[in-house]
Amino acid sequence: MKNISKILFVTISCFFTVNIEAQNPIIRNIFTADPAPLVHKGILYLYTGHDVATQDDTNYKMADWHVFSTTNMKDWKDHGVLLSPSAFSWATGDAYAAQCIERDGKFYWFVSTFHKKDEVSQGGAAIGVAVSDSPTGPFEDAIGKALIINEMTTDMKYGWDDIDPTVFIDDDGQAYMFWGNGSCKWVKLKKNMIEVDGEITTFKPKNYIEGPWVYKRRGLYYLVYASEGTKPEMIEYCTAKSITGPWKYQGIIQENVPNSFTTHPGIIDYKGKSYFFYHNGSLPTGGSYRRSICVDYMHYNKDGTIQKIVQTTDGVSSVK
Repeated sequence: MKNISKILFVTISCFFTVNIEAQNPIIRNIFTADPAPLVHKGILYLYTGHDVATQDDTNYKMADWHVFSTTNMKDWKDHGVLLSPSAFSWATGDAYAAQCIERDGKFYWFVSTFHKKDEVSQGGAAIGVAVSDSPTGPFEDAIGKALIINEMTTDMKYGWDDIDPTVFIDDDGQAYMFWGNGSCKWVKLKKNMIEVDGEITTFKPKNYIEGPWVYKRRGLYYLVYASEGTKPEMIEYCTAKSITGPWKYQGIIQENVPNSFTTHPGIIDYKGKSYFFYHNGSLPTGGSYRRSICVDYMHYNKDGTIQKIVQTTDGVSSVK
């Protein structure tokens, strides 16, 4: 009996040690999805969606967008609800994926939601932009209308293709926005960040579904996205020598995530490390409509290709 008791004690102790040390998911007080990291003045800000579906719901309910911040990659401060679709007079529906970017001291939060049926649009997904003087708000609708409406893109014959914006400012100061479900679309933005500049280009990277994330590293452009993979979603990517392509397919970097049909990339360098944010459904009562954001390390090969993401429950180490 003593030996059995000892074995049970060690087993239980190990179980609790693992759970105490486990970091992923990093946000546990609410269900979060669609991570979008931003570094400003030494602080990493994480812009997220907020899943509020019940365990019985069979579709998404995403009420608003939250912001979290950290300086050590371990402790996360919840700045609360800083934006919701109700901030846009033209909007209706849920808070789909979004990204915030800084330019000339202002913070532009590009969001996807749905448009009311009115004289401007017959409805469908749309992209708006909110602006603030601070990364934690207050944010307000920057233009009083949608930046992108469903009628501006006609390649996909359904109403939910204009979602998931990602915005990138190139070294020459030109800003670009990529987005789309079913096909990937991009357009130049004017310097004021609230007007498109030119025609919309549509293309479809291999296995592309949605959720693009665009950035540049050591002269190479990256387009990372949620993909068909093997059902459900994976993360795949392309690279290019120009932001406008042509894009070279590079393969799968993240396999399926636990207990969630979707996953969504958010990539950032911070304090000398590269980080890959994503979501899964691994919290208690979690699932495809009750998701939670995680973070793991991202590593590159010498030629700039990305190594496979290793999904962990431990997450990443603290930094100073």
